[in-house]
Amino acid sequence: MVKNSKNLLIKFIFFVSIISLVSAFFIEYVLGHQPCNLCVLERIPYLLAIIIVFLNYKFILFEKFFILLLTIIFLVSAALSLYHLGIEQGFIQESLVCDLKSGSNLLSKEEILEQLQEKSVSCKDVTFKMFGLSLTSYNILISLLITFGAGKIYFNYDKN
Repeated sequence: MVKNSKNLLIKFIFFVSIISLVSAFFIEYVLGHQPCNLCVLERIPYLLAIIIVFLNYKFILFEKFFILLLTIIFLVSAALSLYHLGIEQGFIQESLVCDLKSGSNLLSKEEILEQLQEKSVSCKDVTFKMFGLSLTSYNILISLLITFGAGKIYFNYDKN
């Protein structure tokens, strides 16, 4: 039973990761909604998950380690998304992560003009919602679901 759960979880994580990344790029490049810096950072766990799933199939002996790694990655993803949601809701002030482009104060005239022409998105601005929730809210739900599922599989791994 645990073996079927493991395989199902790994396939679920793989497909959710692909769908999440494809959706994010579709919303950005096709629908024209610019992501903030935190939105871009929230894509990294999905990319890492895809790589880890491929590594898991190549190096099946380390499956328990890969499941633990996926658990940790999506726990961090949930924390990052909760932080982002706190900024969106006004509970937390934006940090330097939200304004990575203005890290250097030494800019030429051309660079200043170029930055003014760029449309930068604040982390507190929600540019895309689905059913009344921001994508950050969905990311929290997905990350927590994967974290609990992978954690349960990890802790029951040797009981079979």
